[in-house]
Amino acid sequence: MTTHNRKVSVVGLGYVGLPVAVAFGKQTSCIGFDINAHRIAELKRGEDSTLEVEPADLKAANITFTADPAVLSQADFHIVAVPTPIDNAKRPDMTPVLKASETVGKVLKHGDIVVYESTVYPGATEEDCVPVLEKHSGLKCGSDFFVGYSPERINPGDKEHTFTKITKVVSGQTPEVLEIVARVYESVVTAGVHRAATIKVAESAKVIENTQRDLNIALMNELALIFQRLNIDTRDVLAAAGTKWNFLKFDPGLVGGHCIGVDPYYLTHRAQIAGYIPEVILAGRSINDNMGRYVAQQLVKLMIQHGSPVKNAVVTVLGFTFKEDVPDLRNTRVIDIIEELRDYGAEVQIHDPCAHAEEAHEEYGVRLTAEAALKPAHAVVLAVPHRQYLAQGWAAVTDRLVNGRGVVVDVKAKMDRATCPDGVSLWRL
Repeated sequence: MTTHNRKVSVVGLGYVGLPVAVAFGKQTSCIGFDINAHRIAELKRGEDSTLEVEPADLKAANITFTADPAVLSQADFHIVAVPTPIDNAKRPDMTPVLKASETVGKVLKHGDIVVYESTVYPGATEEDCVPVLEKHSGLKCGSDFFVGYSPERINPGDKEHTFTKITKVVSGQTPEVLEIVARVYESVVTAGVHRAATIKVAESAKVIENTQRDLNIALMNELALIFQRLNIDTRDVLAAAGTKWNFLKFDPGLVGGHCIGVDPYYLTHRAQIAGYIPEVILAGRSINDNMGRYVAQQLVKLMIQHGSPVKNAVVTVLGFTFKEDVPDLRNTRVIDIIEELRDYGAEVQIHDPCAHAEEAHEEYGVRLTAEAALKPAHAVVLAVPHRQYLAQGWAAVTDRLVNGRGVVVDVKAKMDRATCPDGVSLWRL
């Protein structure tokens, strides 16, 4: 039931923005804006290429999808949910959120509220975004219009922890604005809201959530590096240690995606500006960022040990998205495995049943190979354990090897080691 009288717009209709817009659209009419005309066209057809929203839910939502910024003037509560990536130097790239601020600023009216959901470093909303809003609106923040921050917690591919079922952290420029922001989100988030003390607190909460997870995975990856040298299976160690009641369950692996592999750099960037070098966080990032190359190097060593050529050898990589069963390619670290293998002279062919081939080529210069066109390989890397692969069992990899024999790298240790076929040399993190 609607508990507010605000007209909501959502700026940015990707993995974060679309579920937000759909939730509000099921309660009352709202506006969904994106600069990508192709994205708007598919949503108007009732299709979601991200697979985050079911067609029935999309159809049930009363959303005006548009790429026309002027339509945003019909709203008075604007939610900005655009990506905030990092650049090649691993520095925060605030361009999308600042461009979105410019777009919203041009339609701002007296009494409007702008709430940012995009991941930013502490202080970005008030110090970076507000000046842009003021410049393009000609209005004064804090008297003519107001801002808030509510960190997104969307987990791509997760059908259990969805937007409405996760406690929503909210913040506002003043106590009065905070209450308005809280009421707006409470109208759709059944899990309730948490009122953060300040906007900076809410911004900080977002970046440390993923920083904490990043560091825990970095520890698992470092343990894998150690146990490899000791000739001990890391997964066996974790299974044994996991019997203790307070041992936290994390696994080694590639850390990509738009959150865990990116958000820590927003915090470290702001910390360095403040004069502090965040050594632990950066160390964890360094470990995780290098795991793809490490996996490739272990594969090469194993191939050499088994008398297999590396130069011109065919290596099949199964899975290219950043996680299983989603089409999201943002910041996928599988690319590190591919590039390292190519540096060794291997011929790498990539297959992924979930990824969009055009996006893979546009973003990474990678051409995906259809399943029927895959050549028999000397080695197979199960990089992303999509359901489609796991359903095939060992055949998912052995059917792609020359005569069913060769080297297999199971990055996430999903294959049953006890039933490993003869002629297969298995390595896993």
